[in-house]
Amino acid sequence: MKRKDFRKPKLGALWQQLLRGDGGKGDRIVPPTGFTAQLTLFSAAAMAFLAVFALALALATGRLADRWSSELAGSVTVRVSAPLGEQQALTESVMGILRTTPGAGAPELLDDAQVADLLTPWFGPDVPVDALPVPSLIELPIASGDFDAEGLRLRLEAEAPGAILDDHTQWRRPLVSAANRLRALGVVSLALIAATSAAMIALAAKAALAANRQVIRVLRLIGARDITIATAFVRRFTHRAAIGSAAGTVIGLIAIAALPEMDAAGGFLTGLGFRGWSWLMPLLIPVVAAAVGFFATRWAALKMLGAVR
Repeated sequence: MKRKDFRKPKLGALWQQLLRGDGGKGDRIVPPTGFTAQLTLFSAAAMAFLAVFALALALATGRLADRWSSELAGSVTVRVSAPLGEQQALTESVMGILRTTPGAGAPELLDDAQVADLLTPWFGPDVPVDALPVPSLIELPIASGDFDAEGLRLRLEAEAPGAILDDHTQWRRPLVSAANRLRALGVVSLALIAATSAAMIALAAKAALAANRQVIRVLRLIGARDITIATAFVRRFTHRAAIGSAAGTVIGLIAIAALPEMDAAGGFLTGLGFRGWSWLMPLLIPVVAAAVGFFATRWAALKMLGAVR
C-alpha cells in the first residue's frame, strides 16, 4: 500500500473503524480532559441549547402563520355607511343580502360594545361610540367553498351603495408574510448554529492534533496507520459532541417547558414552544450534532495528518 493511502483515510474505511471500535486502545491517543475536551463539550451544549429555541421559533411562527391565515380567511366584514336617518334601513337591507349569499353563514351585526372593543387600542377605553360617525359593522363567516367574495362585492355595490366588503386580504398578506419570514429566520439560525458548531469542533480537533504532533510521529514510526489515528480523534470528538449536545438539548427543553402558556399570558413569545409530536423533533439535535462532529473532526484530521511529517 502506498504512503498516500495512509495519509488520506477514506470516509468508508473511517466509518467502519468508527463503528467497529478497538476496545478503547486508539482513544488513548486523544487526551481525555483538557482545553479541547472542555471546548467541545461546552460549544456543543451551547449550540444545542440555541438550536432548541431556533427550532421552537420556526415551528411557532409556522403555527402562527397558519392560524392568522385561517382566522382572517374564515370570515369577511361588511362596513355600512349612510346618513344618520338611513343607516338602520340600509343595514337591514345589507343583512338581508348577506343571509341569501351562497356559501355564507349567519351574518352578525356588531353592537356598540363590540365596536368599542375594536376602537379601544386607538382611542382608549372610554370611546363615545354614540357620538362618533362609526359605520355599522357586520361579521359574515364563510361556511363553504361556494362563497364568492367578488360576486358579493359587486352585488353590494349594485343593491346597497355605501356597503363595503372587506375580505381581510390587505391585513392577511402582510401578517402571513411576516410570520413566514420569522420561520425562515429560524431555519437560517439552525443552519448557522450547525456551521458554528462544526467550526468550533474542527478548531478543537486541530488543536488536539497539533498538541499531539510528536505522539503522531512516534505512532507512525512504530507502524500505526493514519486511519487508526484519525479514527481515535473522530470517535472521541464525535462522542463529546453527542454528549454535550444531549445535555444542551435537555436544558433547552426544560427552558421551553417553563415558558408560560399562550392562553394564560397571551402574546406571541408565550406561544414559543412545541405542540404534540413536535416535542420529538429536538431529539434529532444530538444526532445531527454527532454527525457534524464526525465530519468536522474528519476534515480537521485529514488536514493535520497531511501536514505532519
